[in-house]
Amino acid sequence: MERTKKTLKISFSTQKGGVGKSTITTLLASVLHYRLGYNVVVMDCDFPQHSLTNMRVRDTKSIMQNEYHKKTAMKQFQTINKKAYPIIKCKAENALETAFEYCDDMVTMPDIIFFDLPGTANTKGVLTTLRSMNFIFSPITADRLVIESTLGFTKAFLQLPESGGEDHCQSLHLFWNQVDGREKTGLYNAYQRVIEELQLQIMHSRIMDSKRFRKEADDSGNYIFRSSLLAADPQLLKVTKMDLFIEEFLSIIQL
Repeated sequence: MERTKKTLKISFSTQKGGVGKSTITTLLASVLHYRLGYNVVVMDCDFPQHSLTNMRVRDTKSIMQNEYHKKTAMKQFQTINKKAYPIIKCKAENALETAFEYCDDMVTMPDIIFFDLPGTANTKGVLTTLRSMNFIFSPITADRLVIESTLGFTKAFLQLPESGGEDHCQSLHLFWNQVDGREKTGLYNAYQRVIEELQLQIMHSRIMDSKRFRKEADDSGNYIFRSSLLAADPQLLKVTKMDLFIEEFLSIIQL
């Protein structure tokens, strides 16, 4: 069935490093593009490290060196009959222009463009680009500094003047990431109450912490989790509750 909806601009954004925005972007983009039938483009605006661009280089090398991964990739691309989603390297200040120029040359318009932005709002172009997103998802962890930083920025950001024209609609959703199952639920409930008192939106699903998030596919094992060329194994998505997160994500963006 043809999709007539316009391309959505989405960013996983946070003002604290190490809370998983680039990892979640990769996992989600891969599941949507390779398994769920959506067409995705990723803008790697995280200058100067460009971690997603570098990940694609490592992923390509890993697949070529591992027979299991190579066979999995061949089967996947034969099944979906489309190429890997593009990862476009750019700077935050020209991310929107670069994305539009790239999409103008595409035969099939993408359903989603993900923007992986630098973690500091004072980087040139970050606020302007964020203000143009249709959806912003901000990962938080049960850490006082992360919570205070994220909530402070979120409240200030939502008070900025609107941009993107009269038809531009934006929503921002916080979500719990790297949740430790051994941690007392009272801690999360206390933070949850603060978030609700500030009238901020927070997702119901919580992504569990796992060493898988910190390990890319390599020649040491026959599994797929964090990869820009292959979708994560369904069982690993279930263990980390990423499957529930993806389901809620799709219900929010209504693609």
